[in-house]
Amino acid sequence: MPHTLAKSRRICEPLTCSIFEPGFQPDPDSSSASMANVTRRASIATTLRAAGCVFAEDEARLLVDAARHPDELRHMVDQRLSGLPLEHIVGWADFCGKRMTVRPGVFVPRRRTEFLVRQAAMIAKPGAVVVDLCCGSGAIGAALNDLLGSCELHASDIDSAAVQCARRNVEPRGGQVHQGDLYEALPKTLRGKVDVLLANAPYVPTSSIGMMPPEARLHEPRVALDGGADGLEVQRRVALGAAEWLAPGGFLMVETSGQQAPETAGVMVESGLLADVVSDEDMGATIVVGSDRETGGSISF
Repeated sequence: MPHTLAKSRRICEPLTCSIFEPGFQPDPDSSSASMANVTRRASIATTLRAAGCVFAEDEARLLVDAARHPDELRHMVDQRLSGLPLEHIVGWADFCGKRMTVRPGVFVPRRRTEFLVRQAAMIAKPGAVVVDLCCGSGAIGAALNDLLGSCELHASDIDSAAVQCARRNVEPRGGQVHQGDLYEALPKTLRGKVDVLLANAPYVPTSSIGMMPPEARLHEPRVALDGGADGLEVQRRVALGAAEWLAPGGFLMVETSGQQAPETAGVMVESGLLADVVSDEDMGATIVVGSDRETGGSISF
């Protein structure tokens, strides 16, 4: 699954790195320091490219910019060469044009998921009650809040590391982050009041986890990836509980794969919702939008 800062790339295999000059202490304001950084970025890019990083120049620039001193830069490059996702190393991901905090052990928001956010922004109104289930870093809800200008934002995740990370992105925007299993985490006062329910629930079939890129398979939490035997287990639970939480005219919006979209739509229909599949081939993104049969209807984007 592609990541955000460097798009898609091969994993960097472990290598011995010796690209730093011992004792280098640049003056950050000097022209010589600028030249040194250019040289350093070029050296790091060469090493990363040899390790299989497709966007080595971009990664080198980000690492140099993020490091506060040479020892930290050396450590960060070694981490990247060992296969740690770039976003986990620099501490952020570019998502919907904003830097979202990302921490090791937390799912990295994908570029394609921006499609879910932008479609939600076409439905929701400023001040809407928004819930971001399986929130991971909280980037989805935070980005939607920014696009709307404001909303009543609630995010939840079962994983404690994700909850701590999400608070860094959600709380500065006035939102709340809750820990627990899907709807169990949410305040009961939200029942029947949610205008937009977002869920990037895990949808990779268990048997396919082993075929995922090592960056995801080895460094992101299994709970954020594994959707059960058919990839739909968590989506079923989300769809089954949605009607209790949605406001009249509210929408459930779920990311899925193009291949699984008919099944995801079927899950929503079985749960009593109308379902519309919306895709963007350029982004490789597919979502299914569910609406109440009585107050909802087909979606026009």
